[in-house]
Amino acid sequence: MADWSVALHDRIHDIPAKEWAQCAGPDNPFVSHDFLSALEDSGSTGRTSGWIPRHVSLHSPDGQLAAVCPAYLKGHSWGEYVFDQGWARAFEAAGGRYYPKLQIAVPFTPAPGPR
Repeated sequence: MADWSVALHDRIHDIPAKEWAQCAGPDNPFVSHDFLSALEDSGSTGRTSGWIPRHVSLHSPDGQLAAVCPAYLKGHSWGEYVFDQGWARAFEAAGGRYYPKLQIAVPFTPAPGPR
């Protein structure tokens, strides 16, 4: 019996727009394939901005896309609406490594919406 599988994607374009839309739904434009594509294509997200795409997809045992979410690998906390630099400093002072972190969020968008 096959298992469910999770994959990380370096680009939103690695996930077909129609499949993403079926999972994300029509209610929140900030998680739409078009919006996330615009962020990547414009360079607003990527290595130079510090928002490195690592979008998550979940596939059922039969290979069907079952769920998606926007995710980004971050080496800092700039451009976020939750300021966790204090937590990062404290964790690192205690000997931990706070960054890189995987953040499931929509960059630069403090708008509420369904989750």
